Amino acid sequence: MSELWETHAEWWIDGFTDGADPEYEEQILPLAARELEGARRVLDVGCGDGQVTRLANRLGADVWAIDPTWNCLRVAHERGGGVFARAGAGALPFADGSFDAVVACLVFEHIRDVDDAIAEVARVLQPCGRFCFFLNHPLLQTPNSGWIDDQFLDPPEQYWRIGPYLVEDETIEEVEKDVFIPFIHRPLSRYVNTLAANGLFVQRMEEPSPPAGFLAKAEEYEAASTIPRLLYLRTVKG
Repeated sequence: MSELWETHAEWWIDGFTDGADPEYEEQILPLAARELEGARRVLDVGCGDGQVTRLANRLGADVWAIDPTWNCLRVAHERGGGVFARAGAGALPFADGSFDAVVACLVFEHIRDVDDAIAEVARVLQPCGRFCFFLNHPLLQTPNSGWIDDQFLDPPEQYWRIGPYLVEDETIEEVEKDVFIPFIHRPLSRYVNTLAANGLFVQRMEEPSPPAGFLAKAEEYEAASTIPRLLYLRTVKG
């Protein structure tokens, strides 16, 4: 799995950072700024090129960031904003209670050892610390789900088909030509119950509509404006 990210790191760096992606610019980064406001010591898990790391730094936090991908970490270090280290989410190189906030942005849908990773987040958080947890919405990531344009019906219909939602499944998706990225689908209950088992309790949940900049990218996207692409959970360590 990590080999694919090393190979295709530029796809992420070029396509989703420094203003390139409307969902980040119009939705994810403003939400992250609100949720990280006031944090003093932040850990960015799966930081990629450090986009959220730099945001937390601009908000005044001291930020540490980890990622298993050398190619992303090299760029993150060049762009600055935090202390960067190569590590996986299932074995964080920090002492218990090191942070008052942990953020993971579109990361856990690529992590196999989800139980270890969530346990590690809970371990490094201080009591009452917050975990800011961003996911591609599980409905979106369900295998074989997608937007259907059914021209056989009269009149034609467009609708979102949901695949086997309750089945955990790992797939390798060709996200653009010759770029292959691993995804792991899990139902929302799998995440929420594992968070709770580790003393991380949901305080807020958001399923925002896709932002205007995304919907404007293609005419057919407007019909999908009621289908959430993002799921956000704020959890607090009890």
